Amino acid sequence: MTATSRITVLAENTAQGAGLLGEHGLAYWIEWNEKRVLLDTGQGSVLVGNAYKLGVPLREADALVLSHGHYDHTGGLPDALRGDRPFEVFLHPAAMEPKFARDRNRSPREIGMPFPAQKAVRKASVRVQTTEAPTAVADRLLVTGPVPRVTDFEDTGGSFFLDQRCSKPDPLIDDQAMFFDSGGGTVVLLGCAHSGVINTLRYVRELTGGKPICAVLGGMHLVQASPERVVRTIEELRQWDVSLLAPAHCTGMAATTALWGAFPGRCAPCGVGSRFTFQCP
Repeated sequence: MTATSRITVLAENTAQGAGLLGEHGLAYWIEWNEKRVLLDTGQGSVLVGNAYKLGVPLREADALVLSHGHYDHTGGLPDALRGDRPFEVFLHPAAMEPKFARDRNRSPREIGMPFPAQKAVRKASVRVQTTEAPTAVADRLLVTGPVPRVTDFEDTGGSFFLDQRCSKPDPLIDDQAMFFDSGGGTVVLLGCAHSGVINTLRYVRELTGGKPICAVLGGMHLVQASPERVVRTIEELRQWDVSLLAPAHCTGMAATTALWGAFPGRCAPCGVGSRFTFQCP
């Protein structure tokens, strides 16, 4: 007997559909059998409105997963966790740590989880599940936990720091992805892939015993990538024969264009309002 899994994009840099709004960020609504899971929350400016327009019952979510602790993935936590009903939040402990970057003028900028979001996570009704190893969110719906860094051409995708002086590099060990098995192979959902998209996909294949990856959706953080890194990423993806690529958010225009050019007929938009359906065994 097969079941249908559906993924709806609630927050992303772009939007497609009447009344929908985009913002720099990412959030997915995952309908998995009878479970409803929110992966990331965007910055928080568009989550509730887009969910309403798309008929997504945010308050009926069974769990929430954070791909990492940056503001553009965690800002909507107060709305997502509104109320006092019991709620599970899956995150790596480092997602709660301070995080910084530099503006173009080199001044430090805080980019971690906003204080209202941290306060929401610490509510008595929230049960935090730490993901320091691969963890099941629901039956056969998993989060990777920290991703091993094994490639020689990938990095975190930018200059990130743990302190306001920007002297301590942030390795972003909290970065993680979600995945599940579909009839045609493994589906991988990326937040930002700060561990490297190829590192992430290699790890997912290891965790699934070498099963083929059929779909990759989400942010690949190639916005600042060198042309060489983009080429190497495409070369790796060619070897795996991925049938659906939906680059989003931090992938960047140049890398997204390169991916669409390299994989004609296999790429799909991943803006707000996009929906993806998979038949799962």
